[in-house]
Amino acid sequence: MSLSFDDVLNRLSGLSPAELQAVEKEVMSATGNQIWIPNPGPQTDAYYCEADELFYGGQAGGGKSALVNGLAVTQHERTLILRRIREDAKKLAEAELIGRLFDGSREGWNGSDLIYRRDKQLIQFGGCEMEEDKQRYKGDPHDLICFDEITDFLETQYEFITIWNRSASPGQRCRVVCTGNPPTSASGLWVIRRWAAWLDPSHPNPAKGGELRWYLRNEAGEEVEVDGRGPHNVDGREIYAKSRTFIPAKLSDNPDLSTDGEYGRILDALPKELRDAYRDGHFAASLQDEAFQCIPTSWVKAAMLRWKSQPPLGVGMSSIGVDVAQGGADNTVLSPRFGSWFAELEVVPGKMTPGGTDVAGLVISKRRNNAKVIVDIGGGWGGDAFAHLRENGVDAVSYMGIKASVRRTADKLLSFYNVRTEAYWRLREALNPDQPGGSDVALPDDPTLLSDLTAPTYEVKKGMSGGVIQLEAKDKLKARLGRSPDRGDAVVMAWSDGEKQENVRGGYRVRTSSPKVNLGHQNSKRKR
Repeated sequence: MSLSFDDVLNRLSGLSPAELQAVEKEVMSATGNQIWIPNPGPQTDAYYCEADELFYGGQAGGGKSALVNGLAVTQHERTLILRRIREDAKKLAEAELIGRLFDGSREGWNGSDLIYRRDKQLIQFGGCEMEEDKQRYKGDPHDLICFDEITDFLETQYEFITIWNRSASPGQRCRVVCTGNPPTSASGLWVIRRWAAWLDPSHPNPAKGGELRWYLRNEAGEEVEVDGRGPHNVDGREIYAKSRTFIPAKLSDNPDLSTDGEYGRILDALPKELRDAYRDGHFAASLQDEAFQCIPTSWVKAAMLRWKSQPPLGVGMSSIGVDVAQGGADNTVLSPRFGSWFAELEVVPGKMTPGGTDVAGLVISKRRNNAKVIVDIGGGWGGDAFAHLRENGVDAVSYMGIKASVRRTADKLLSFYNVRTEAYWRLREALNPDQPGGSDVALPDDPTLLSDLTAPTYEVKKGMSGGVIQLEAKDKLKARLGRSPDRGDAVVMAWSDGEKQENVRGGYRVRTSSPKVNLGHQNSKRKR
């Protein structure tokens, strides 16, 4: 005969204080006197999950914050629990660790440093508001690292801080646990990409909740899925893969919040995009645009839905946008465009294009139909590549985003602060679904590209001849994203020049002449 939770409560309510104390003692003995016990269902599954990286989340109110604090006090010696904002981390510690688990006792708690100590156990809370704040945790090992509200963090912060997920204590398990809801802005899309097997409905090999998948990085530094922990041979070395999984959490799994229904009513009252994310836990939900976002998210997603695997019939390559990285952690990105159709991006690690000749050779190998090549020479990185392309007879033009612009918006009402602002705004105008005939721009379905194109914001300032649109400075954008928006920049450059429907009468021309090939000895030949 099974008993419901209400049956158990009714039986307990009839016991005397002495009898209740005896029951409490027996329960604590049976559970090893644990301070915290997970709720039955997904929270218990997450507690005992064997993954090296666990993402536990979905709906709001699923007991996510309780899980990370419960793991810290019951399973680990050195724990780091992070929120993006330090003050939020402090509130989390006060509410969950001090308030719930220790019944308000502050013994062992240092509120200034946000550190709890008990015997050999240490639980540290912290923030990581700016991208560079990740350096605070460099070299500081923790056997449990938790990111509460993971979609608020940058991918660069996550990957850097988790390097120090280790322990010197024999037998101590090490793991990373992330909690959160679906992202409500494009900056959090990296989470869907990292856990794509569970969260991306278009993934070719979807995984079930709680299923372990194994990942490592190949010789090119790209993350790939493999079968099992290994060892796997990578560039002549034996490498062990790490496991990853996602366990969905629901409000109904948490008896602390779901019993009276009040929290559910609060979620029901949210705006649609937030209901989709927090109440329903839909990771494919619409994203909420930032205030003064240059290119609306819905416009980019519509262009991605229009994309087909082949360019329109009879339309040759019109241009290639080239964002150059010579060495370093950034990528060299090529964006080939065929009329209004953009091919899938060519993304090459910067270490594989250390010199201008390497970039030029890559461009020439991908170029078709004598397409115009637009090379970013801002910061001096693309200058050598641009020169080599010109020496080889390639129709290449330089792009320097900081140069002043003399043009105006399509409605002639506003001018542009610089070339970069103009280029992004021109793509915005081309994506606008309300223009006569709508938009025919087709972009490849690439989550990082979506994030790049929708990240920049703008403001309108007063100028000599009326309003001036100024795009968010690139250095500020990079600091906010934690990376270079190289994919978005390449696409914007590809649209900024080269043949488009409005400047080609009678349709696109398919040019077939080939450039000469110069192996880099042209100058020395001239001197002979």
